[in-house]
This record gives sequence, structure tokens and C-alpha cells, in this order.
Amino acid sequence: MTDDQSEFHRRRAARMTCERFLSTDRVLSIRERLAQLSALDDLDVLPDFYGSGGPVRQLEERTAALLGKEDAVFFPTGTMAQQVALRHHAERTGNPAVALHPLSHIERHERHAYTQLTGLRGLWPTTEQRQPTPGELHAVGEPFGTLVVELPLRDPGYLLPTWDELTALVAAARETGARVHFDGARLWNTTVHFDKRLDEIAALADSVYVSYYKDLGGISGAALAGDKALTAYARTWRHRYGGQLSQQWPAALAALHGLDTALPRIPAHIHHAATALTPALAALPGARLYPEVPPTHEYQLWLPHPAEALNAAHLALAEEEGIWFVSHWEDAAPGLAMAEVSLGEPALGWTADEVTEVGLRFLDMAAKA
Repeated sequence: MTDDQSEFHRRRAARMTCERFLSTDRVLSIRERLAQLSALDDLDVLPDFYGSGGPVRQLEERTAALLGKEDAVFFPTGTMAQQVALRHHAERTGNPAVALHPLSHIERHERHAYTQLTGLRGLWPTTEQRQPTPGELHAVGEPFGTLVVELPLRDPGYLLPTWDELTALVAAARETGARVHFDGARLWNTTVHFDKRLDEIAALADSVYVSYYKDLGGISGAALAGDKALTAYARTWRHRYGGQLSQQWPAALAALHGLDTALPRIPAHIHHAATALTPALAALPGARLYPEVPPTHEYQLWLPHPAEALNAAHLALAEEEGIWFVSHWEDAAPGLAMAEVSLGEPALGWTADEVTEVGLRFLDMAAKA
């Protein structure tokens, strides 16, 4: 076993035994997950069968209603869902060019599936760490069939535009004849910032992808929502891409549970993070946040220590005290490391004073590592 594998197993074991979590949550064992699902209501129904009926169809209908769309289609992965959406829009417009941010998930974390599998090509209206402006969209220099907007834009720090900026960007795309797709894996988190309902936000786009395990605590799975022409096309191409599994009711049940329990709590996560926990993290010696005023409960934390030292301190804190603080540090520059913070349900049990106390101890351990 390599050193990296050994540390991975130590972290996994420590996470299973930790009692307090600040950023992210404890991973449920299979037994715990099964117990959670078995406690749900309405289990005396037939399971789904190759993408139709059962909890899967219930989930699709509920998601479509939340997003204000005619229909929604369950996919095993968001990567697959987004390939289908982009393919559909390219065929509708006759234009294979896709305008998107170079730091978007589609560009950075899907092995360029949209170009390799679908034959599309990307255009970058901007390389700045923000959404493009309408002027930049018009200055691309060639027509494009689809604009993709990731909300929030995760890799640069879970960034969100203002509502006026978003509506202006969508209007600029429409002026060119393009269709609009929202990569809304974490769209659930945006309602507080925009002060809009999910359906009001989704109404700006022709298609919307949402994830069921990001922030909702599901097992896996995603949905693609839009009009019935899109969803009929999506069901055909889901089959062609190999995504029409015989049964997916465990993932669908976990997603329905997340919609019932986790989704209504997200505004509380954002409020507690903004008023108590984020200021405490920002006040740690040498700390920087990006963005400086996070629009949600997720953002980047930067500290003036090597990632190796911070990861060692995090593991020691987890193993010795059962506290999971902020993990997965990466070097961003010499002596400067970055980690993503996600202050979800477990963070509601923390006070600002506790974050300060544990944070100072964490930094002291890192300095000695």
C-alpha cells in the first residue's frame, strides 16, 4: 500500500468515527442508509422498470414542478444529462458551438465528453473568474447554438452573478438566437442570493440540470428538466448512452428524502454561515475567503500554510478529537493552500466561538506539522 493509499484509508476511517463536522458531513454506512430509506412512507409500491414508474417517476414529476418545467428525466449521472441537453440544443439550432466558461464543470471535470462524444465545440466568452458579460458574449466573434451557465460556478469559488447580471446574460444569448442551459448541480443553493424561487430561476433557461446528491444528501443521480420535446429526446438518448438501468429506486428514494428534509433547510445553512461561521473563519490568522462575501454557504478558504501541513493537522484533529474541520487542502502557491468549505446541516451545531477555538488549535497543529 502506498503512502497516499494509507492516508486515504486513515481519512476514511476517521471520517466514519468523527462526532462533529464543520465542513461536509459524515458518510453513512450501508446499514444506516438502508435504515434511512426503510423509514420512508409509501414503500408498498412497485419499483421503477427501465426508467418508468415507481419512485423514479414520482421524483421526475416533483422535480419538474419545483423547477416550473413541463417534465424532467432522471439520469444516473449529471455528465450524461448535460451531454443530452447540449446535443438537443445543437440539433434544434443547427449550431454545434457551445459558449461556456473555461472553469465550468463541463470543461474541467467531464473529460471533454461534450466534444468527444457529441462532436460539439466550446467557445470561451471570458477567462475571468466570473460569468461573462453580455458584451463579451456578443464579442465571441462567431455564432453559437447554446449558452451554458453554471450556477454557482464552483471551481473559482462557488460564484454567482446578481439577478440583473444573470437576466442580462440570458437576454444577450437569446438575441443571438442561442438556447440556454443551466448547469444547476447546486441550483438548490441559489434561491437566497437571487431572492427568487427555483421555478423563477429555472424559467430563464431552456434546460436545467440538477443533482440529487450535492447538498441534498442523495445516493446518486440527476435530472434534466425542460419542455416535453426536450424530455422525450432525453429519454431516447438516455437509453442510447446506456443510462436506462432496470431499477434505480434506491437513488430515487434517497433523492425524494433529500427534497423533503434537506432542501427546506438550505436557507438556514446559508444564514448561519453568513452571520456566524464565515466571519469566524475569515478572522483566523492569515485567512482569506474567495469570494470575500460568499453568496452561499460554500466557498474557498485560503490559509498561509503548506497543504501537507494542513492536511496532517486535519487528520490529527479527526483521529484524536473526533472533529472534522476543513479538509482536502491543495497547494495554491508556495506556503499558501486552499480548501473548499461547505457549511451544511452539521455546521448548524457550531457557534462562531467554537469555530475560532478549533480553528486556532488547527492552525497551531499545522504550524508544528
